[in-house]
Amino acid sequence: MGPGQRPETEGERDLRAERRISGDVWRERIEESLRHGLEAAESVGNREISVFARRFAPDYSGSDTFMGFPFLEDVQRVGEHVAVVVGVPYDTGTTSRAGARYGPRGIRQASRISDGYSFDMGVDLAEALDIVDAGDVFTLPGNIEKSFDQITAAVDHVFGAGTFPVILGDDHSIGFPVLRGLARNVSGNIGIIHLDRHADMNERDYDDLTHGTPWFHATNIPNVPAKNLVQIGLGGWMGLRESIGNARERGTTILTVDDVDTMGVEKTAERALEVAWDGAEAVYLSFDIDSVDPSAAPGTGTPEPGGFTPREALKLLRLVAREGLCGMEVVEVSPPYDVAETTVLLASRAVANVLAELLLHGHLPSRYPMS
Repeated sequence: MGPGQRPETEGERDLRAERRISGDVWRERIEESLRHGLEAAESVGNREISVFARRFAPDYSGSDTFMGFPFLEDVQRVGEHVAVVVGVPYDTGTTSRAGARYGPRGIRQASRISDGYSFDMGVDLAEALDIVDAGDVFTLPGNIEKSFDQITAAVDHVFGAGTFPVILGDDHSIGFPVLRGLARNVSGNIGIIHLDRHADMNERDYDDLTHGTPWFHATNIPNVPAKNLVQIGLGGWMGLRESIGNARERGTTILTVDDVDTMGVEKTAERALEVAWDGAEAVYLSFDIDSVDPSAAPGTGTPEPGGFTPREALKLLRLVAREGLCGMEVVEVSPPYDVAETTVLLASRAVANVLAELLLHGHLPSRYPMS
């Protein structure tokens, strides 16, 4: 930077980044909508609008896929795509306030308010990423073991086909069957970066397979060692002592909210990546929405005051995604307890931020140059 020159602002960089977006996918959406949905009435001046809402549609109509991404009817073809959204409408593992089975639907609906473009990240997901929505795993209310088998089969199929899985949930018990599906397809170790107010490492929380037990069982999988599990945001008055004892005995790493305040978000992310990637071949991201303070994310089953602000959580998620991930989940989203859709909106933004970060750093292939 020469004398008298000022550093470039992020806003200026984002303005330049927008020029890289071709708009081809957006035009294809419009053409497909006109082809399948009929051209608009003559009185409508905007000739990009169709009579019947199809792929190009306002957020209050059309399909309920995540961000309006294409729906994948035939999941046998999932390997033809880079990433896939999978809903898991399930809350049989909840021990308190039920309702997380409506999480995938709520997140999808909230995501439709966005067209996939982020100015501050300089990314258009719809244009850049070959991503589809495969709908929901068929879970069986009241039968935890069979539902877990369904979830494992779904993740095994998606990840085994080489496609990046984005899991929308549901209660946190599914962390175990998801890791079980991933582990079948990874020869080395898998690390876990886990944002939560609770350790979720009980051997039993009333029963063996509930939302307080996923990491106890997941770290029993031979290539998912506890030493590569890092838990961020823990604290408050609902973390059962058994979980903390198990975490200590197994050698997991815990960073509290106060640790994040002291270290800063950037150093926290550095520490998390150091632990999770130590000797690991892949890292999985688990974002429990109750890691965010309930003033900003009330729609969850076990709210614990004192958690992250949305800005802290979103930044932390972006930073830990920069080294690459093998998949991600957003869990414990319970729309019946939400207020003005703040929780489901935050959950949808978390997914979008992580996907954009993976694109920006070359961990997912982009349809247009990222730089």
